[in-house]
Amino acid sequence: MKVHDTKKIYKLDLIAVKIRKHIIEMLYKSKSGHPGGSLSAVDALVALYFVHMKHNPKKPCEPNRDRFILSKGHAAPALYAVLAECGYFNVKELTKLRTMNSMLQGHPVCTYVPGVEASTGSLGHGLSFANGVAIAGKLDNKEYNVYAMLGDGETGEGQIWEAAAVASHYKLDNLTALIDRNFLQIDGNTEDVLRLESVRDRWNAFGWNVIEINGHDIKQILDSLNKANAHKRQPSIIILNTTKGKGVSFMENNVDFHGVPPNEMERNLAIEELNLAQKKLEALL
Repeated sequence: MKVHDTKKIYKLDLIAVKIRKHIIEMLYKSKSGHPGGSLSAVDALVALYFVHMKHNPKKPCEPNRDRFILSKGHAAPALYAVLAECGYFNVKELTKLRTMNSMLQGHPVCTYVPGVEASTGSLGHGLSFANGVAIAGKLDNKEYNVYAMLGDGETGEGQIWEAAAVASHYKLDNLTALIDRNFLQIDGNTEDVLRLESVRDRWNAFGWNVIEINGHDIKQILDSLNKANAHKRQPSIIILNTTKGKGVSFMENNVDFHGVPPNEMERNLAIEELNLAQKKLEALL
């Protein structure tokens, strides 16, 4: 796909709206979950799964597939919705989020869900796991790439920086990390909880190739992923400048929706907004 094809970008934006609608419905029905960080991660996931990554829903364990690790496992609703829309499992399963005996638990479980590469949710572990998968690819002479999405608050975990040092030491140029930089975590603004700035300087200091973009601009996301793949002898990190709760006005930049699902009124308002966004995009096609 040529990322400069405007209509194709609009189609991807439409998919992102559909994913956001799934997230709202899933969380409303389950009465539990994390809307804010799920909504902010959507555009990067759409770019990865619908364009950039090599993967096959019919063969989820194909050896040469690209791997995606959701280190910020509480954003599982976004990943589940993307996997369902890609065809890894029936979309109807989304309505069973966080219910007994459902494969879609509150955090991803790789033994339950086709397409989930790692069981995550204990924050700080995903990048270390991604390092291991990337090193295995090098040792086995495989050509797959590994992608790991981190929460910005999650990077306060010490293990993240141990993993960052390991990745640059081994020159893991088959590894790209993405930081969902929405500036909010469960306790408030990241800069009040544990200051992260300058994110770019920190990762540069750890020997990473750093790319910083608008994390809701799918064209920029695709361009940055291509640049990361082309960069050699260093791991790459893409800082996705995002908005917590993106796409639903009253959830945007609102820490109260970090881990609180919408009630009926909020669900209706959110779906109304997203339907309007969908109609505007459809008019452009």
